[in-house]
Amino acid sequence: MGPSGTIDFSKWWVKDSSSRKGNPVVVTMENPNYSVVEIDAPDSAFQPVDKERGKNAKQFTWLLLLKAHRVVGGLAWLGNSLCSLLHSVKKRLFLGHVETEMSAKAKFLFRVILTFLVMALAFLSFELVAHFKGWHYFHNHNLHLPEASEITGWFHTAYVRWLEFRADYVAPPIQSLSTFCIVLFLIQSVDRILLCLGCFWIKFKKIKPVIDGDPLSSHDLEGSNQGCPMVLVQIPMCNEKEVYEVSISAASQLDWPKDRLLIQVLDDSDDESIQWLIKGEVSKWSQRGVNIIYRHRKFRTGYKAGNLKSAMSCDYIKDYEFVAIFDADFQPNPDFLKLTVPHFKGNPELALVQARWAFVNKDENLLTRLQNVNLCFHFEVEQQVNGVFLNFFGFNGTAGVWRIKALEESGGWLERTTVEDMDIAVRAHLNGWKFIFLNDVKVLCELPESYEAYRKQQHRWHSGPMQLFRLCLPAIITSKIAFWKKTNLIFLFFLLRKLILPFYSFTLFCIILPLTMFVPEAELPIWVICYIPVFLSFLNILPAPKSFPFIVPYLLFENTMSVTKFNAMVSGLFQLGSSYEWIVTKKAGRSSEADLLAAEERDSKAMSLQLHRGTSDSGLSELNKIKESQETVPRPPVKKMNKIYKKELALAFLLLTAAVRSLLSAQGMHFYYLLFQGVSFLLVGLDLIGEQMN
Repeated sequence: MGPSGTIDFSKWWVKDSSSRKGNPVVVTMENPNYSVVEIDAPDSAFQPVDKERGKNAKQFTWLLLLKAHRVVGGLAWLGNSLCSLLHSVKKRLFLGHVETEMSAKAKFLFRVILTFLVMALAFLSFELVAHFKGWHYFHNHNLHLPEASEITGWFHTAYVRWLEFRADYVAPPIQSLSTFCIVLFLIQSVDRILLCLGCFWIKFKKIKPVIDGDPLSSHDLEGSNQGCPMVLVQIPMCNEKEVYEVSISAASQLDWPKDRLLIQVLDDSDDESIQWLIKGEVSKWSQRGVNIIYRHRKFRTGYKAGNLKSAMSCDYIKDYEFVAIFDADFQPNPDFLKLTVPHFKGNPELALVQARWAFVNKDENLLTRLQNVNLCFHFEVEQQVNGVFLNFFGFNGTAGVWRIKALEESGGWLERTTVEDMDIAVRAHLNGWKFIFLNDVKVLCELPESYEAYRKQQHRWHSGPMQLFRLCLPAIITSKIAFWKKTNLIFLFFLLRKLILPFYSFTLFCIILPLTMFVPEAELPIWVICYIPVFLSFLNILPAPKSFPFIVPYLLFENTMSVTKFNAMVSGLFQLGSSYEWIVTKKAGRSSEADLLAAEERDSKAMSLQLHRGTSDSGLSELNKIKESQETVPRPPVKKMNKIYKKELALAFLLLTAAVRSLLSAQGMHFYYLLFQGVSFLLVGLDLIGEQMN
């Protein structure tokens, strides 16, 4: 600034005097105290801009304003997001439906979590008072007892006695349990790393199941049918109004000789209107020349296993060699049988060919994205590696083709558990049968879009294996298979991946970690809390590379789901009442865009054929009446009732309380983890995890 109050910016871009033309221009502001002196040529605006030239004062001001605008915009976005979250929380608290149907074991677990929460709040109050009074006796986690002269007051005496009791009696058992869980955590981590290495080896060596001989082609199917085996297709369903059309339609379009294919629609619905709709769909495809039949049981016993068992008891089943099973929301491609059935040729020991699942709604919301990460790892890593190196994995219950002879020799479908698919797979493995997993053959299906549906599905998937383990353990021990196969079944398939994983996830990260904030003598290493979980999450997300932005939510959500999985595991292990529950996973009835276009084209082509044939089935007229009544009568919109989950909320407050305690001891990494994990539990507890992602 010059002596007259003038700001001189000429030093910003001083150049050689020989490169300038014209005279300097002085621009004076209206304020007499300030002026701007610009050193430039009068015709510089019409010349190329030199890259080394700096910004003038006006450009500099606009740059600052632009940055300030971006900062304000970011703060406004954060504020709006926070307000939306708080509004959703308020809505859930006042309008949400509190979870009431809790089993005895779930109530006991909730009381245990609530007890820990009350203890944590009491400990936090104690520590806050001690902190503000300056009683910092163990900065290095080494207990320091004050001298008698330092003790003033009964509260101080009680605090010192608590420190002694905590160091002598509370910390040792917590530390022992922590060490035990860390050992289990490391064993499971090694198993996960070995599975990933096996998957990398399969990719590197390009190992794939090979068909013995030439695969079937469309020309072969159109010619002589003698080389094509008889195939039975079963579609079990129960009150699945949203998806019955897509599964029946997809199965009816399978590219296989019509006289060597039979489709069984196994309907266990107890709603008569849904029964009529499914009958009408079956009649429609039957009139188009598809060999399809409708079966309905009067007594729904055994759930899905009972439904399949009843269907396999028909006399005509003896004419068929293979059976393909699809759940009601699965949509196989027309070439599914051509890609799977030929693998049985020349391989008499092969019992099962399992295809991979693909999802039409994986990007619907955050919940479906996180499920997609989990299931992609399950199929591409776990099942593919076990299929290549062990010829064994758990049957997924759908999208697979079984040799009927293997089903019969293994005892058929049993109704003793809610995981009939895993049950038949284990028994077939004990009888010496082999399995093949086809990672390249994908069948479209749906993921649960609400947390309530996903939670019930996960409860069944984690209680059933423990229930099956109790029943199968004697048979595994006395079987004639190799010792290493028995070891794999008992310690890896059941104990490590079905029991140990939910046990240490819940105990270590949801109970022990917050307790160590109040009992610092029992400390968890930072690599257990952060480094190894992040590394394992990175490995889990590799099969779904587009989901890398969700690696942190995935890690937090997996720990959050450990509550449900742990509760289910205990229910199945001790055969509690909730382990026998079978609840059909709710579907939304979504189809891919290509499927919708193909269905529209197919229906338009079949319209003229239907007009010439007419309708001989009297049930179709009844079906048309039902559809017309549903279209004419306006239905009030169904209001979504979100639930409030008490166990998740209690754990959320426990973790957030521990996060506040970690601030007093300046444990930054622990604070952030506990904070984010607590917020994750809070979102799940208020049923916000399945909200639409825009």
